[in-house]
Amino acid sequence: MGVWLRIDACFNFAPDVHKPECDNYRATVRNAFCHSFQYRTALQSFVQANQGFSVGFVYESRRWQIEVVSAIKQLRMELASGKTILIVEDEQDVVDLLTFSLRKAGFVTSTTTDGAVGLHKARTEKPAFIILDLMLPKMPGLEVCKILKTDPATLQIPIMMLTAKADEIDRIVGLEFGADDYVTKPFSPREVVLRIQAILRRSEGKPDEEHLSAGPIVIDPARHEVSVHGKHVDLTSLEFKLLRTLMQRRGRVQERDRLLNDVWGYESIIDTRTVDTHVRRLRKKLGKAANVIESVRGFGYRLREN
Repeated sequence: MGVWLRIDACFNFAPDVHKPECDNYRATVRNAFCHSFQYRTALQSFVQANQGFSVGFVYESRRWQIEVVSAIKQLRMELASGKTILIVEDEQDVVDLLTFSLRKAGFVTSTTTDGAVGLHKARTEKPAFIILDLMLPKMPGLEVCKILKTDPATLQIPIMMLTAKADEIDRIVGLEFGADDYVTKPFSPREVVLRIQAILRRSEGKPDEEHLSAGPIVIDPARHEVSVHGKHVDLTSLEFKLLRTLMQRRGRVQERDRLLNDVWGYESIIDTRTVDTHVRRLRKKLGKAANVIESVRGFGYRLREN
Protein backbone atom coordinates (compact mmCIF):
# COMPACT_ATOMS: atom_id res chain seq x y z
CA MET A 1 0.00 0.00 0.00
CA GLY A 2 3.03 2.32 0.14
CA VAL A 3 2.67 3.16 -3.53
CA TRP A 4 -1.03 3.90 -3.07
CA LEU A 5 -0.30 6.35 -0.24
CA ARG A 6 2.15 8.18 -2.45
CA ILE A 7 -0.30 8.28 -5.37
CA ASP A 8 -3.06 9.44 -3.05
CA ALA A 9 -0.83 12.26 -1.85
CA CYS A 10 -0.22 13.36 -5.43
CA PHE A 11 -3.83 14.42 -5.76
CA ASN A 12 -3.28 16.93 -2.97
CA PHE A 13 -0.91 18.84 -5.20
CA ALA A 14 -3.56 19.52 -7.85
CA PRO A 15 -4.67 23.15 -8.23
CA ASP A 16 -7.93 24.04 -6.50
CA VAL A 17 -9.80 24.49 -9.77
CA HIS A 18 -9.36 20.77 -10.49
CA LYS A 19 -10.11 19.46 -7.00
CA PRO A 20 -13.59 18.05 -7.82
CA GLU A 21 -12.23 16.07 -10.76
CA CYS A 22 -9.23 14.89 -8.72
CA ASP A 23 -11.51 13.64 -5.97
CA ASN A 24 -13.35 11.48 -8.51
CA TYR A 25 -10.11 9.97 -9.82
CA ARG A 26 -8.85 9.51 -6.25
CA ALA A 27 -11.96 7.46 -5.40
CA THR A 28 -11.54 5.32 -8.53
CA VAL A 29 -7.90 4.59 -7.81
CA ARG A 30 -8.49 3.94 -4.11
CA ASN A 31 -11.25 1.47 -4.93
CA ALA A 32 -9.01 -0.34 -7.42
CA PHE A 33 -6.23 -0.63 -4.86
CA CYS A 34 -8.14 -1.37 -1.69
CA HIS A 35 -11.11 -3.42 -2.83
CA SER A 36 -10.66 -5.20 -6.14
CA PHE A 37 -6.85 -5.36 -5.71
CA GLN A 38 -6.43 -4.72 -9.44
CA TYR A 39 -3.18 -2.79 -9.60
CA ARG A 40 -3.32 -2.54 -13.38
CA THR A 41 -6.79 -1.00 -13.17
CA ALA A 42 -5.45 1.47 -10.64
CA LEU A 43 -2.50 2.28 -12.88
CA GLN A 44 -4.79 2.88 -15.86
CA SER A 45 -7.03 5.14 -13.80
CA PHE A 46 -4.07 7.08 -12.49
CA VAL A 47 -2.55 7.49 -15.94
CA GLN A 48 -5.94 8.65 -17.17
CA ALA A 49 -6.00 11.24 -14.42
CA ASN A 50 -2.54 12.42 -15.36
CA GLN A 51 -3.36 12.61 -19.07
CA GLY A 52 -6.61 14.42 -18.41
CA PHE A 53 -4.99 17.15 -16.33
CA SER A 54 -1.39 17.38 -17.53
CA VAL A 55 -1.91 20.02 -20.21
CA GLY A 56 -3.80 22.32 -17.85
CA PHE A 57 -1.24 21.83 -15.10
CA VAL A 58 1.86 22.70 -17.12
CA TYR A 59 1.93 26.22 -15.75
CA GLU A 60 -0.32 25.75 -12.71
CA SER A 61 1.43 23.01 -10.75
CA ARG A 62 4.88 21.81 -11.68
CA ARG A 63 5.01 19.82 -8.46
CA TRP A 64 1.91 17.85 -9.54
CA GLN A 65 3.66 16.93 -12.78
CA ILE A 66 6.80 15.70 -11.06
CA GLU A 67 4.93 13.68 -8.41
CA VAL A 68 2.60 12.09 -10.96
CA VAL A 69 5.42 10.87 -13.20
CA SER A 70 7.46 9.64 -10.25
CA ALA A 71 4.55 7.72 -8.72
CA ILE A 72 3.62 6.10 -12.03
CA LYS A 73 7.22 4.96 -12.57
CA GLN A 74 7.35 3.48 -9.08
CA LEU A 75 4.07 1.62 -9.60
CA ARG A 76 5.27 0.22 -12.91
CA MET A 77 8.49 -0.96 -11.26
CA GLU A 78 6.44 -2.66 -8.54
CA LEU A 79 4.33 -4.43 -11.15
CA ALA A 80 7.41 -5.64 -12.99
CA SER A 81 9.43 -6.73 -9.93
CA GLY A 82 7.27 -9.59 -8.66
CA LYS A 83 6.67 -13.01 -10.15
CA THR A 84 3.21 -13.52 -11.61
CA ILE A 85 0.85 -16.05 -10.04
CA LEU A 86 -2.12 -17.09 -12.18
CA ILE A 87 -5.23 -17.85 -10.10
CA VAL A 88 -7.89 -19.92 -11.87
CA GLU A 89 -10.77 -20.05 -9.39
CA ASP A 90 -14.52 -19.45 -9.75
CA GLU A 91 -15.19 -18.34 -6.15
CA GLN A 92 -14.60 -14.59 -6.00
CA ASP A 93 -14.06 -14.49 -2.23
CA VAL A 94 -11.30 -17.08 -2.59
CA VAL A 95 -9.76 -15.10 -5.45
CA ASP A 96 -9.77 -11.90 -3.35
CA LEU A 97 -8.25 -13.66 -0.35
CA LEU A 98 -5.48 -15.25 -2.41
CA THR A 99 -4.82 -12.03 -4.32
CA PHE A 100 -4.46 -10.01 -1.15
CA SER A 101 -2.12 -12.55 0.49
CA LEU A 102 0.03 -13.01 -2.62
CA ARG A 103 0.37 -9.27 -3.28
CA LYS A 104 1.34 -8.77 0.35
CA ALA A 105 4.09 -11.36 -0.21
CA GLY A 106 5.39 -9.43 -3.23
CA PHE A 107 3.75 -11.36 -6.08
CA VAL A 108 1.79 -10.02 -9.04
CA THR A 109 -1.49 -11.83 -9.73
CA SER A 110 -3.55 -12.58 -12.80
CA THR A 111 -7.01 -14.08 -12.31
CA THR A 112 -9.85 -15.77 -14.16
CA THR A 113 -12.92 -17.78 -13.17
CA ASP A 114 -13.01 -19.81 -16.39
CA GLY A 115 -10.99 -22.97 -17.10
CA ALA A 116 -10.68 -22.30 -20.84
CA VAL A 117 -9.56 -18.71 -20.24
CA GLY A 118 -7.14 -19.96 -17.60
CA LEU A 119 -5.55 -22.28 -20.16
CA HIS A 120 -5.21 -19.40 -22.61
CA LYS A 121 -3.69 -17.12 -19.96
CA ALA A 122 -1.20 -19.80 -18.92
CA ARG A 123 -0.04 -20.18 -22.52
CA THR A 124 0.17 -16.47 -23.32
CA GLU A 125 1.25 -14.92 -20.02
CA LYS A 126 3.66 -17.72 -18.95
CA PRO A 127 3.15 -17.13 -15.20
CA ALA A 128 5.71 -18.30 -12.65
CA PHE A 129 3.07 -20.35 -10.83
CA ILE A 130 -0.56 -21.44 -11.27
CA ILE A 131 -3.21 -21.96 -8.58
CA LEU A 132 -5.92 -24.12 -10.15
CA ASP A 133 -9.37 -25.08 -8.92
CA LEU A 134 -10.78 -28.41 -10.09
CA MET A 135 -14.43 -27.56 -10.60
CA LEU A 136 -14.45 -24.77 -13.18
CA PRO A 137 -16.86 -23.64 -15.89
CA LYS A 138 -16.04 -24.30 -19.56
CA MET A 139 -13.11 -26.64 -18.80
CA PRO A 140 -12.40 -28.64 -15.60
CA GLY A 141 -9.16 -28.05 -13.73
CA LEU A 142 -7.88 -31.58 -14.30
CA GLU A 143 -8.15 -31.12 -18.05
CA VAL A 144 -6.35 -27.77 -17.87
CA CYS A 145 -3.57 -29.36 -15.79
CA LYS A 146 -3.21 -32.31 -18.16
CA ILE A 147 -2.90 -30.05 -21.21
CA LEU A 148 -0.36 -27.75 -19.58
CA LYS A 149 1.76 -30.62 -18.27
CA THR A 150 1.92 -32.33 -21.67
CA ASP A 151 2.89 -29.16 -23.54
CA PRO A 152 6.70 -28.60 -23.58
CA ALA A 153 6.08 -24.84 -23.54
CA THR A 154 4.22 -24.93 -20.20
CA LEU A 155 5.11 -28.18 -18.43
CA GLN A 156 7.74 -26.44 -16.28
CA ILE A 157 5.17 -24.07 -14.74
CA PRO A 158 4.38 -25.36 -11.21
CA ILE A 159 0.68 -26.00 -10.56
CA MET A 160 -1.05 -26.08 -7.18
CA MET A 161 -4.53 -27.60 -7.16
CA LEU A 162 -6.76 -25.78 -4.68
CA THR A 163 -10.08 -27.56 -4.27
CA ALA A 164 -12.82 -28.71 -1.91
CA LYS A 165 -12.35 -32.31 -3.11
CA ALA A 166 -10.42 -33.83 -0.21
CA ASP A 167 -10.74 -37.57 -0.87
CA GLU A 168 -7.53 -39.55 -1.28
CA ILE A 169 -8.45 -40.63 -4.81
CA ASP A 170 -8.85 -36.98 -5.82
CA ARG A 171 -5.37 -36.17 -4.49
CA ILE A 172 -3.85 -39.11 -6.32
CA VAL A 173 -5.57 -38.26 -9.61
CA GLY A 174 -4.49 -34.62 -9.31
CA LEU A 175 -0.86 -35.57 -8.75
CA GLU A 176 -1.01 -38.19 -11.50
CA PHE A 177 -2.12 -35.47 -13.90
CA GLY A 178 1.05 -33.56 -13.07
CA ALA A 179 0.09 -31.16 -10.27
CA ASP A 180 3.04 -30.11 -8.12
CA ASP A 181 0.95 -29.64 -4.99
CA TYR A 182 -2.60 -30.28 -3.77
CA VAL A 183 -4.33 -28.11 -1.14
CA THR A 184 -7.88 -28.61 0.09
CA LYS A 185 -10.41 -25.99 1.17
CA PRO A 186 -10.74 -24.48 3.68
CA PHE A 187 -7.10 -23.44 3.63
CA SER A 188 -4.65 -21.13 5.34
CA PRO A 189 -3.60 -18.26 3.00
CA ARG A 190 -0.27 -18.08 4.81
CA GLU A 191 0.38 -21.77 4.24
CA VAL A 192 -0.47 -21.44 0.55
CA VAL A 193 1.99 -18.57 0.17
CA LEU A 194 4.72 -20.52 1.99
CA ARG A 195 4.15 -23.56 -0.21
CA ILE A 196 4.37 -21.44 -3.35
CA GLN A 197 7.56 -19.74 -2.17
CA ALA A 198 9.11 -23.11 -1.34
CA ILE A 199 8.28 -24.61 -4.74
CA LEU A 200 9.52 -21.54 -6.61
CA ARG A 201 12.70 -21.40 -4.54
CA ARG A 202 13.57 -24.97 -5.46
CA SER A 203 12.71 -24.47 -9.10
CA GLU A 204 15.54 -21.95 -9.49
CA GLY A 205 18.46 -23.85 -10.95
CA LYS A 206 22.12 -23.27 -10.18
CA PRO A 207 23.85 -22.09 -13.38
CA ASP A 208 27.31 -23.20 -12.28
CA GLU A 209 26.26 -26.75 -11.38
CA GLU A 210 27.93 -29.41 -13.52
CA HIS A 211 26.16 -32.11 -15.51
CA LEU A 212 24.96 -35.13 -13.55
CA SER A 213 24.81 -38.62 -15.03
CA ALA A 214 23.64 -42.06 -13.99
CA GLY A 215 23.88 -44.74 -16.65
CA PRO A 216 22.02 -43.46 -19.72
CA ILE A 217 20.47 -40.54 -17.79
CA VAL A 218 22.14 -37.11 -18.08
CA ILE A 219 20.97 -33.91 -16.35
CA ASP A 220 22.00 -30.41 -17.44
CA PRO A 221 20.99 -28.25 -14.42
CA ALA A 222 21.82 -24.95 -16.11
CA ARG A 223 19.54 -25.71 -19.07
CA HIS A 224 17.04 -27.61 -16.92
CA GLU A 225 17.20 -30.50 -19.38
CA VAL A 226 17.20 -34.30 -19.01
CA SER A 227 18.14 -36.86 -21.62
CA VAL A 228 18.06 -40.68 -21.72
CA HIS A 229 20.33 -42.37 -24.27
CA GLY A 230 20.78 -38.92 -25.81
CA LYS A 231 17.05 -38.39 -26.29
CA HIS A 232 15.39 -35.39 -24.59
CA VAL A 233 12.84 -36.21 -21.86
CA ASP A 234 10.22 -33.67 -20.79
CA LEU A 235 9.88 -33.50 -17.01
CA THR A 236 7.84 -31.20 -14.82
CA SER A 237 9.73 -28.91 -12.43
CA LEU A 238 9.11 -31.24 -9.47
CA GLU A 239 10.06 -34.36 -11.41
CA PHE A 240 13.28 -32.65 -12.44
CA LYS A 241 14.10 -31.64 -8.86
CA LEU A 242 13.27 -35.13 -7.58
CA LEU A 243 15.57 -36.80 -10.12
CA ARG A 244 18.35 -34.27 -9.53
CA THR A 245 18.16 -34.78 -5.75
CA LEU A 246 18.39 -38.56 -6.09
CA MET A 247 21.32 -38.27 -8.51
CA GLN A 248 23.17 -35.84 -6.24
CA ARG A 249 22.83 -38.36 -3.38
CA ARG A 250 23.48 -41.45 -5.45
CA GLY A 251 23.68 -44.67 -3.46
CA ARG A 252 22.17 -43.15 -0.31
CA VAL A 253 18.62 -43.99 0.79
CA GLN A 254 16.36 -40.94 0.83
CA GLU A 255 13.41 -41.19 3.20
CA ARG A 256 10.08 -39.90 1.96
CA ASP A 257 9.89 -37.25 4.69
CA ARG A 258 13.28 -35.90 3.73
CA LEU A 259 12.37 -35.81 0.04
CA LEU A 260 9.22 -33.87 0.91
CA ASN A 261 11.33 -31.32 2.75
CA ASP A 262 14.18 -31.08 0.24
CA VAL A 263 12.21 -31.30 -3.02
CA TRP A 264 8.79 -29.87 -2.13
CA GLY A 265 10.20 -27.45 0.38
CA TYR A 266 8.13 -28.13 3.48
CA GLU A 267 7.81 -30.61 6.29
CA SER A 268 5.59 -33.66 5.86
CA ILE A 269 2.36 -31.70 6.21
CA ILE A 270 0.94 -33.70 3.32
CA ASP A 271 0.74 -37.45 2.79
CA THR A 272 4.14 -38.95 1.93
CA ARG A 273 2.40 -40.94 -0.80
CA THR A 274 2.79 -37.76 -2.81
CA VAL A 275 6.42 -38.81 -3.22
CA ASP A 276 5.38 -42.29 -4.42
CA THR A 277 3.08 -40.78 -7.03
CA HIS A 278 5.81 -38.55 -8.46
CA VAL A 279 8.39 -41.35 -8.45
CA ARG A 280 5.95 -43.52 -10.38
CA ARG A 281 5.41 -40.79 -12.98
CA LEU A 282 9.16 -40.14 -13.19
CA ARG A 283 9.93 -43.82 -13.77
CA LYS A 284 7.35 -43.96 -16.53
CA LYS A 285 9.00 -41.06 -18.35
CA LEU A 286 12.49 -42.53 -17.97
CA GLY A 287 11.36 -45.70 -19.76
CA LYS A 288 13.92 -48.51 -19.74
CA ALA A 289 16.24 -46.42 -17.58
CA ALA A 290 13.67 -46.33 -14.76
CA ASN A 291 15.35 -49.21 -12.91
CA VAL A 292 18.10 -46.84 -11.72
CA ILE A 293 15.61 -45.61 -9.11
CA GLU A 294 15.41 -48.30 -6.47
CA SER A 295 12.63 -48.64 -3.89
CA VAL A 296 13.80 -49.40 -0.37
CA ARG A 297 10.87 -50.99 1.40
CA GLY A 298 9.77 -49.15 4.51
CA PHE A 299 12.17 -46.24 3.96
CA GLY A 300 12.09 -44.50 0.59
CA TYR A 301 14.20 -44.44 -2.57
CA ARG A 302 17.77 -44.33 -3.77
CA LEU A 303 19.60 -44.14 -7.08
CA ARG A 304 21.62 -47.25 -7.85
CA GLU A 305 25.39 -46.74 -7.80
CA ASN A 306 26.03 -49.10 -10.73
